[in-house]
Amino acid sequence: RNCIECLAQPAEAQDKVLKPALVCSLFPNVPPTIYFSTQDETVEKLPWEQRKLLRWKMCRVTPNIVKQTIGRSHFRVSKKSSDWLGCWGHHMKSPGFKAIREHQKLNHFPGSFQIGRKDRLWRNLLKMQARCGKKEFNFFPQSFILPQDIKLLRKAWEEGASRQKWIVKPPASARGIGIQVIHKWSQLPKRRPLLVQRYLHKPYLIGGKKFDLRIYVYVTCYDPLRVYLFKDGLVRFASCKYSSSMESLSNKFMHLTNYSVNKKNMEYKSNSDETACQGHKWALKALWSYLTQKGVNSEAIWEKIKDIVIKTIIASEPYVNSLVKMYVRRPYCCHELFGFDIMLDENLKPWILEVNISPSLHSNSPLDVSIKGQMVRDLLNLAGFVLPSMDSVASRTQTRNGSTCSLGSALKEKPKAVSEHLRAEKMKKAYYLMQKIPDQDFYSSVLDILTPDDVRILVETEDEYSRRGQFERVFPSHISMRYLRFFEQPRYFNILVTQWELKYYLNRHKGLELLKNWCVKGYHTGAGTNLAQMWSLPKSFFLQKGSIQSNDFSKLELGRLGTYLPSAGEDPTRCLEPSSTQSLPLNKCTGGANQRPAGCLSDTALVM
Repeated sequence: RNCIECLAQPAEAQDKVLKPALVCSLFPNVPPTIYFSTQDETVEKLPWEQRKLLRWKMCRVTPNIVKQTIGRSHFRVSKKSSDWLGCWGHHMKSPGFKAIREHQKLNHFPGSFQIGRKDRLWRNLLKMQARCGKKEFNFFPQSFILPQDIKLLRKAWEEGASRQKWIVKPPASARGIGIQVIHKWSQLPKRRPLLVQRYLHKPYLIGGKKFDLRIYVYVTCYDPLRVYLFKDGLVRFASCKYSSSMESLSNKFMHLTNYSVNKKNMEYKSNSDETACQGHKWALKALWSYLTQKGVNSEAIWEKIKDIVIKTIIASEPYVNSLVKMYVRRPYCCHELFGFDIMLDENLKPWILEVNISPSLHSNSPLDVSIKGQMVRDLLNLAGFVLPSMDSVASRTQTRNGSTCSLGSALKEKPKAVSEHLRAEKMKKAYYLMQKIPDQDFYSSVLDILTPDDVRILVETEDEYSRRGQFERVFPSHISMRYLRFFEQPRYFNILVTQWELKYYLNRHKGLELLKNWCVKGYHTGAGTNLAQMWSLPKSFFLQKGSIQSNDFSKLELGRLGTYLPSAGEDPTRCLEPSSTQSLPLNKCTGGANQRPAGCLSDTALVM
């Protein structure tokens, strides 16, 4: 379909609910985000000077449902290669991310193929098993990557039962292409590479049929990690009743649940009702209702799914963060929707079969339109698209940003002389990263005095949470402490947001008021630091410095922290006086400021 036709406004728009074009932040002095509407809403038009910035880069793979959603917000197709705000396209090689400008968003992270390819997913989960224990990461069937694992596969094959089944998959294919179930060594395809995986031969059946779940997982940021699950999804059934007999292994309509495979079966039945448990495709919510009626605790299954999703995303975290720092100007520039394919075994244990980095958003039925349409709309609102300043759009040469969030997104250049404020901020981060094992008592003090960077991250996290729609945020949450030990290396902002959730999840209003008070003063932009207390190392650190080295902190870690310590003769615990000249613009989310924000604040003082 022609892109322009997709973006055309419906004739009946005047009968729909009128919505504002921009969503205000929860906080003062924070820019609004662009609003994306449902089909029964119409979005007001911005003044032309702003509306002309609403440009979207179209790709051959941009789904119609995305085109229709952005069209309702008056986006136009970008005819140039560089003046767009958003793009929904192919994944690309990591160096290609350098071309994305500070005000642009692409629907991928560099390195996400570390879980998006079946062979990389297995390798990374295997590494997590070795580091954290098999019990915590035993949710992916045992796999072998050929040709390198051929001897290991042969050994496992010979040690297994005589009637064992294996499923063979190309490592980078989709839609069921190239997949087959085998039970003889001679059936192993000669082509390589291949992923050979133990077949889940005792799946949970409904109406005698196998099924899998398509769970939509959305990651808005990797540092701090923020992961959301859409509350609805798809349940995809095989179109033939399941049999464990060896003679049936060649029947793809029985053993594969892919829609692209089963739609070719003459017996395939579609389902247009998202509440009905009928046909070969259901809504996820309909499955939960069905299981609940059968006496199954569907909420417990959902909690297990959330757990394995978080762990799988964490398995990709070191690779993605490394590449983001290397190739992406701002973390704002990337976000990603993953399609997790999950199967329940006879004991209702969820198993991850694969992770898709470009899940299908084709909508072939009213059921697809209803679920995927709502999901895409909520995702784009959650993404937080911000109108850029004209300067940032016009500028062709822009400095790379070291900040980890889109808020306070003023580009920062290193000051010629490292200020005391910057030193205090770096010292705080180094101090909380020195603990080898996550410790709640130690981490809880991270909220006692907040820096402008801290406030920016917390404001962005709370604003984003308020736009979540039907997405559920699963990380960070008040139980995220249990996951921090799975990270290959600790991240300061993960510690910060986890402690924030733990402290305020039962009284979110109190946390929001705290942040609002400082946003009024522009503290998140680096202004108003003369009102704030400067963070400094606690006295206990100096009193215990000799014994700490042999307990929690290594010599190397102490050495790193030592680069931020006061020089001889200085009082290490004094509150440093902030500079009155360091101040950033209050009204911009993108572009503009070069100064490094400074200072920090006491959250107890704010409550008072």
